[in-house]
Amino acid sequence: MTVAFATHEHTAVPYRDRKRYAWLLSVIAPAGIVIGPVAHLLGATSPLWFFFSLAFFYGGIPLLDKLFGEDRSNPPEAAVPALEADRYYRYINYAVVPVLWGSLLFNCIYLATHELPWYSWLATVIVTGSMLGFGLNLSHELGHKKDWLGRKVGLFNTALGGYGHFSVEHNRGHHRHVATPEDPASSKMGESIYRFMFRELPGCFFRGWDLEAERMERLNKPVWSLDNEIIQAGLVTTVLYGTLIAFFGVKMIPVLLVVAFWGAFQLTSANYIEHYGLVRRQLASGRYEQCQPHHSWNSNHIISNLVVFHLQRHSDHHAHPTRSYQSLRDFPELPTLPSGYFGMFLAAYVPPVWFRIMDPRLVAAVGGDVERINFLPVKRQRLMRRYGLKEKSLLAQEAA
Repeated sequence: MTVAFATHEHTAVPYRDRKRYAWLLSVIAPAGIVIGPVAHLLGATSPLWFFFSLAFFYGGIPLLDKLFGEDRSNPPEAAVPALEADRYYRYINYAVVPVLWGSLLFNCIYLATHELPWYSWLATVIVTGSMLGFGLNLSHELGHKKDWLGRKVGLFNTALGGYGHFSVEHNRGHHRHVATPEDPASSKMGESIYRFMFRELPGCFFRGWDLEAERMERLNKPVWSLDNEIIQAGLVTTVLYGTLIAFFGVKMIPVLLVVAFWGAFQLTSANYIEHYGLVRRQLASGRYEQCQPHHSWNSNHIISNLVVFHLQRHSDHHAHPTRSYQSLRDFPELPTLPSGYFGMFLAAYVPPVWFRIMDPRLVAAVGGDVERINFLPVKRQRLMRRYGLKEKSLLAQEAA
């Protein structure tokens, strides 16, 4: 589709989304997780087949990001209304759902009905959970939409991983409190992903439940009402998981538990890297300044962005949460990740590597201003000494 927009000379200039058909990669990607099981069913005996998809997602995509580099181009603002109205992009979102569900259910059933060496089982469970995390990202994209169908498909999709509180918590909790010490989904400088996980996973669930309970109260309905969106998604999960266990036996239980956990952990991983150490200033009123693009880490790496619906242009997403993935923009002088999410996940899983990469980058991104750093309190003084940071009051005294 070519969109015409007017320049300042009032002449019509065509705009074409160069990634229009490349977005179809996100439809194909979920099917990649079945390569190992399908190869095994077709007679392959090498266990390496079970590691192929895992190696591609966590190794191949970062390498492709390095090879193809970044795409910093933005759609002209005059073209954005037409891009937002183009249903093609939404149909891509919807097309992912059956591919995602089919691939995940195929792998779960395969794992519950075949005897595998532990390492083949583990590789398949992890790559299946990784794709479940991708599915939660799809729910993230749809959950921000204003139309009823998009939001309900997003909610339904979270049920695949038993994560039905996500849409409620993310839209009404995380976006309100992002980049503040009060947000369980914003990581702090010096906080490892594993420490963050124990704060984020329960914190987001309870915040989501409280927010939905408040909504039920405003509607004069009981919290356990079927109008409660967390209950709606929970019922879908219960029926789905109950049916799988009834048909395929108790071996399905550990499969579902590990897949669901790893899928949730992929979302935790994204939350961890998206706002690491960044904080909004607290105003004299006690409120925080409005969320701006510089309160999120950004990445323009083209291959991983195609897979995750531009989630890595996270700076614009938080500044304009209802803007669809095809319209998200890059901005100059943003806090920038050195790789796409798949590569940064690997770094985060080894905390010393993560801190070595990101702590100096964080200090540089905020210009050494400690008021713009969300410190893990117990490590604040140690990190300030390491990077030569000083409180503003002390700097003012030295200047005087």
